[in-house]
Amino acid sequence: MTQLQTELQQPGPLEPLAAPTSSRRRIKLPSWLTLMLRNPKAQIGLGILFLFVLFAVIAPFVASASSATNFSYATREPPSWHHLFGTTDQGSDVWAGVVFGARRSLATGFFVAVLATALATTLGITSAYVGGFVDDTISLVTSVVFVIPTIPLLIDITAFLHQRGMTTMILVIGCTLWAFEARILRGQALMMKNRDFILAAKVSGESTRRIILGELMPNMISRIAAAFVLVFYIAILVEAGLEFLGLGDSAKSSWGVSLYWATVNSSVLQGEWWSFLFPGLAIGLTVLALTLVLAGIDEVSNPRLRGLPKNRSVLRLLARRHA
Repeated sequence: MTQLQTELQQPGPLEPLAAPTSSRRRIKLPSWLTLMLRNPKAQIGLGILFLFVLFAVIAPFVASASSATNFSYATREPPSWHHLFGTTDQGSDVWAGVVFGARRSLATGFFVAVLATALATTLGITSAYVGGFVDDTISLVTSVVFVIPTIPLLIDITAFLHQRGMTTMILVIGCTLWAFEARILRGQALMMKNRDFILAAKVSGESTRRIILGELMPNMISRIAAAFVLVFYIAILVEAGLEFLGLGDSAKSSWGVSLYWATVNSSVLQGEWWSFLFPGLAIGLTVLALTLVLAGIDEVSNPRLRGLPKNRSVLRLLARRHA
C-alpha cells in the first residue's frame, strides 16, 4: 500500500462546519403605513390614542372599579390629590369613571368601526366590480340605509328589546354607519376596475373573489383604513350622544354616562365643573387624535397634501437623476 493511499485512509482533523446563515426576513410594512408613521399629524394622533388605550388597559391598577359606580366618597369634592378629578353629587370618583369609561367607549367605537368597515368594504367593492343587477340591488340597499336616522332607530329597538346593552348599541350604530363609506369605496373601485392589472387578472382566469380580495382591496387599503378611522370617531360621538340622552346603560361606566349623570344632577349650574369637564375632555381628545390620524392618512394617500418642501426635495432628486 502506497503512502498516498495510507494518508487517504487515515481520517484527518475535522474542520468546523460553517454556521448556517440565518436568513431572517424583516417585517416589511406597507409603504403607505410607513409614510403615515412618519407623518407629524399621525404621530401626534397615535400618541394621544395610545395614552387612552394604555389607561384603559391598566385601569384596574390606577383606579378602583367600584369607586366609579358606588357612592362611597364625600360628595362634590373638587379635584385634589385624593381625587384627581373630584367626586360627583352621588359620591363617585370622576377619575375612576373616566379611566374605566375609556374601556367601554373605545371598545364600542372599535367594534362599530370593524362592523361598519367590513360591510362597507365588502358591499361597496363587490357592487362596483360585479355591476349589473348586483350593483343595482346593493345601491338600493345602501340608499335606504343611508337615510335611516341612527338615534330614532336605537330608541325604537331599545323600547322593543327592553335592553340597553353594549351589543345592541354596536349592532345598531354599525349597521347604520356603513352606507356612506360604501358609496365612497364603490366610487373608488369603479375607477380601479378598468386598470391594467385588473384586466390582466381577468384575462388570466382569476375568479371574482380572488380579484376582489387579492387585487382591488390591497390597492384600496389606505382608503379602507381612512374609512375605519372615520367611523371610529363618529361612533364614539354617537355613542356618547345616545348615552347623554339616557339611552345607554347608566349602571356601566362610560364617558357618555358620566355626561348624562352630570347633566341630570345639574353639576355645571352648581359649580361642579369637573364632573362635566373631564369626561368631555376625554371624548374631545380622542376625537382629535383620530382626526389627526385621518388627516395623516389623507396626506399619505394624496401626495398633493404632503406639503411643498417635500415636493421640492423630490423634484431636486428627480432633476439630479436626469442630469
